[in-house]
Parts: sequence; structure tokens; C-alpha cells
Amino acid sequence: MMSALTCFKAYDVRGRVPEQLNEEIAYRIGRAFAVYLGARTLVVGHDIRLTSPALCDAAVAGIRDAGCDVVHIGQCGTEEIYFATFHGGYDGGLVVTASHNPKDFNGMKFVREGARPISGDAGLPEIQALAEAADFPAAARQGTLRHAADKSAYIDHLLSYVDKSALRPLKVVVNAGNGGAGAVIDLLEPHLPLEFIKLQHAPDGHFPHGVPNPLLEENRAATAAVVRASGADLGIAWDGDFDRCFFFDERGDFVEGYYVVGLLAEAFLRKYGGGAIVHDPRLIWNTTDIVAQFGGRAVQSRTGHAFIKQVMRDNDALYGGEMSAHHYFRDFAYCDSGMIPWLLVVELLSRRRQPLSELLEERQRAYPVSGEINRPVADPPAVLDAIARRYGSGGGVLDTMDGIGISFADWRFNVRMSNTEPLVRLNVESRGDHALMVEKTAELLAFLDGG
Repeated sequence: MMSALTCFKAYDVRGRVPEQLNEEIAYRIGRAFAVYLGARTLVVGHDIRLTSPALCDAAVAGIRDAGCDVVHIGQCGTEEIYFATFHGGYDGGLVVTASHNPKDFNGMKFVREGARPISGDAGLPEIQALAEAADFPAAARQGTLRHAADKSAYIDHLLSYVDKSALRPLKVVVNAGNGGAGAVIDLLEPHLPLEFIKLQHAPDGHFPHGVPNPLLEENRAATAAVVRASGADLGIAWDGDFDRCFFFDERGDFVEGYYVVGLLAEAFLRKYGGGAIVHDPRLIWNTTDIVAQFGGRAVQSRTGHAFIKQVMRDNDALYGGEMSAHHYFRDFAYCDSGMIPWLLVVELLSRRRQPLSELLEERQRAYPVSGEINRPVADPPAVLDAIARRYGSGGGVLDTMDGIGISFADWRFNVRMSNTEPLVRLNVESRGDHALMVEKTAELLAFLDGG
């Protein structure tokens, strides 16, 4: 019996190389994954990190030693493994990636058939137990290995979300952060009437400009500056494995992810004339208003990809969005993509013939928000209980789906615990009253700081 593997987290595998994740551990995890699924064929790939190819090769060796065949798509984004799994009809997929973690980290994400999620709720603990025990059954044969680098089916699928004839020749700044997004932009470029201005475009696992994570304010300045200097219509930046994308308007201002959910809900409901849209509980009013306006049905889900994907399946939802820049699509096997969102936004800008800032200002005035504010607290459950007692008696509507949400006539808030740190995360919104939102945010923060 081997000692516990510390690289298994709530949703995936992630750890420092080589202490927590190395080729021997990757081999065990690959073999355990194949055994757990009873798989005949799995698809694998890896991100641009320097340690990723060797870790991927080790996982492939483990999968093949389990008697399972492997289709290796090479360097890719997480969503390319999702696509390859459902498009190719494989039994599952594995991608070696650590997304926006520090550069001495690496990890793995897994899906089963149909690109259905494997996470801490379903599958990951079983894979961990098999990998730790390393007592694998002998296989009757060694699995085969086939390389499949052609991305044309994936590119065709991405392009199917937009009407190319409706696109105007917009100028778009794209910042891959030296992650993997640049390669996909280059393949899309010949099919689109867009002028791309490319920043930090070449994949480089040394991360000369820092690990790509546009949620960090210091990582936004380069994109914003080039949008302003070039007179671009919008800017887009991605994290390393490009399963999230982030937007900048034509003034170079960073767009709060919450409002992007509303834009994408509008884009889908315009196309389909109705349907279900799934959203998380942190900020909701802008999304539910847009969904109602365009004849859709808003469905709330707990935050987190496994929950969102399941609620989308249960409701046959067209689209699901989280304010954290994860966007999920029915026709993408309910998986998240960092490429589909910006294509839809470009089409929406082309159709509406308004700058992005104007589209957003309308919504920001209607539903001003605090943005997510993190506060360290000694006892998060006790703080949530105290908030429920303090605000729950004031005539508001209580929602406990994810933390504590309370809605009043003209403002609402959600406060929830971090899964990984002694933090609570606060979001506040109002109906068209910016001063009220600011006042209530300050009031709640004072309560948290005293709690």
C-alpha cells in the first residue's frame, strides 16, 4: 500500500512537480483511470507546461498497461479533450494541465464517456484509491497508441456557433498569456473577417509574462493598454488551458464576468427563440431579467462545474454561465469552453452595431454589483449563521442553495464559504441604485469584519 497521494483535489489532480506529482504517480493515475472506467479507448492530451509532455507520456503508459487503447491529440486546451471525447465517442479523456497554477505545478482533469464530469463527487475518490493501492489486475494485452493532431473537426464545431455572414470586420486584441489559446486563434483566423492583434501569443511554458490568469489585476494591464492604443473593438484574454476567457471593452476596461453571462444568454435566446439558461446563485438579477426579456427560462444551480453540468442536462439548457468566467454549452456536451463565448460576443456586437461598453453600461446601470469580495474569517460557518440571523428577519427571501442568499425588494446579497481557505466570498447587487449597493456592501463588510 502506497502512502496517500496529496495531488487529488475536489475536482481534479493538482500538485507541485516532482514532490506531489511526477511520472511514477502519473503512470499510476493513468492506469487507475483506465481500470476505473473499464475503458477500451481513452483520448489524452496536455497543455504547454514544460513538464506536461513527460507526465502525459507516463499516464499513457499506465493506460496502455491496463489494456486500453490511447488516442493522443498532443498539445491542446482542456476543452479539446472534452470535444475529442464526445465527438470521437471514446470512453473517456484525460488532459495534463495545471491551468493558472504556479509554473512548478501540474495536474490532470478527467471526463468519462460523453465528456461527462469526473470529480470528487463521482469517480475521483475511486481513481485515487486505485492509484494509491497500485494493485492493478494483469491485462490480457497492451493497449495501442495512435497520434491524432488534426484539429479541423474541433475548429468546424467552434465555427458552427456563429453565422459567419453576420460578422463585421472587427479589430480584436487577443492575449493568450503564452498559454495554449494562440494555436486555436491561428486556426480560426482564416475563417473569420476579424483583424487579430496578438499578444503573448506563442506558447511558452517558461511563462515570461507570469502564469496566465487574467483574474489577477496585474495581468490585465497589457491587454488593456493594447486595446486602447490600437483602437480595437474589444480585447480577449485566456488562462493557460483556455477553458475560461475574459473580456475588455473598446476602452480597455475589464468586463465583470457576471455581465458576460447575460450577454451570452441573450445571444442564445436570440438564436433559439427560447430555452433554459442555467446560472449560479451569487449574482442573479441581471441574468434573470435578460432571460425573461428574450423568452427563456432561468434555472439556478449551485456553483461548480459538476453541479452546473448536471442541472443543464436535467433541463436541456442551451447555456450555463458562472460569474467566474466558466461558460457551458449544450451542444458542447454541456462542457465549458473559452473559445465559444468570444465568438458569440463578436457576433452579438456585429448584430447590435453598438460598442461593447454601451451594451454593458445599460446592464450595469440596471443592476450594479459589488464584484466578489473575499474576507478572511476565523469561523466561516458561524459567520454565515450570524448573517442569516441578522438579515433573515428583515423580510427578505432566504436562499440556502449555495451559502446564504437573501433578496429584498431593491437589493440582494450572497455570502458563501471558500472550499479551500478560511474565507467567505460576498456579492451584492441592487436594482438600479448604485449608492444603495455601495451602502449595503459596506454594511455587510463591517458585519463580516466584526464577526
